[in-house]
Amino acid sequence: MPYTYIVQCVDSTYYTGWTTNLETRLAAHNSGSGARYTRGRLPVALVYYEYYATESLARKREYAIKRLSRKTKEEMVKAFTNKQE
Repeated sequence: MPYTYIVQCVDSTYYTGWTTNLETRLAAHNSGSGARYTRGRLPVALVYYEYYATESLARKREYAIKRLSRKTKEEMVKAFTNKQE
């Protein structure tokens, strides 16, 4: 299942990516074998995700999220967190 996700790094920055397995990808980030950006900002925590029907749609959404402002990302994360509670 393709997902677009946001993790929050220990320095409070966000990293956006896509994957077909959230658990495995989060473990890779936290083990230091994930994205170069997150390697020096461990640990990371999953704060947002969306499911998509195809990998192509997940990658397109990743690109769109990366272009958003930090404030918009913070609002997305807050709304997502409230929805999960």
